[in-house]
Amino acid sequence: MECLLETKALTKTFGCGDRAQTAVDAVDMHVEAGRVYGLLGPNGAGKSTLLKMVTGMLRPTSGEIIFDGHAWRRDDLYDIGSLIETPPLYPNLTAHENLRVRAMLFGVDESRIHDVLQTVGLTDTGSKRAGSFSLGMKQRLGIALALLAQPKLLVLDEPANGLDPIGIEDLRAQIRSFAQAGITVVVSSHILAEVAHVADRVGIIVQGRLAFEGDFEDGMDLEKLFMDVCRGASPSSEGSMKGGVR
Repeated sequence: MECLLETKALTKTFGCGDRAQTAVDAVDMHVEAGRVYGLLGPNGAGKSTLLKMVTGMLRPTSGEIIFDGHAWRRDDLYDIGSLIETPPLYPNLTAHENLRVRAMLFGVDESRIHDVLQTVGLTDTGSKRAGSFSLGMKQRLGIALALLAQPKLLVLDEPANGLDPIGIEDLRAQIRSFAQAGITVVVSSHILAEVAHVADRVGIIVQGRLAFEGDFEDGMDLEKLFMDVCRGASPSSEGSMKGGVR
């Protein structure tokens, strides 16, 4: 299957000399078009740093990012929607006004605003300012902002933060619907169950290196696979993973 996003030996180092620390170490990632890719790893493993390079928030120290068949360029950000860490909201504006600002910046027709608000369940917020939203509502508005320009790639870093159980269930359905609509999705999380419910393919990053990558199949024990990989053992489920370890 054709990849929408690939990284080749992608590396990010902070600092220099004896104080240099490598957060992402020569990662080769393969995200196939129209699928959901679950990026797993312990806290501090390098997941967010990797995604910040893909979304233009950080410049790689070395390596390549290939997007839609060509070397990544700034213009590709029009085709990449993302929610990484804190949603980029204007606290004194309503949900609709936040989306209107983004629509103007991206040259998106304002008719999209109602569609994405409906998608994330925020059509009834009216004149309420985003600064007074609950954490879960802010997360949903962040996803709406990411979807506004109808991206080819949607990158979600810990999207379940602040969501209640009903919100998490709705999020799962939304992520699957995005893929069914042709949007490629990368979901980063340290919560294995959330990834198991939505992912077609899994990558596990440990200490900055992509230690495992393969297709996720029904009935797989993701927790055991994750623990084996994090502990440096050969994944016992490797035989059932298409593509195995890269």
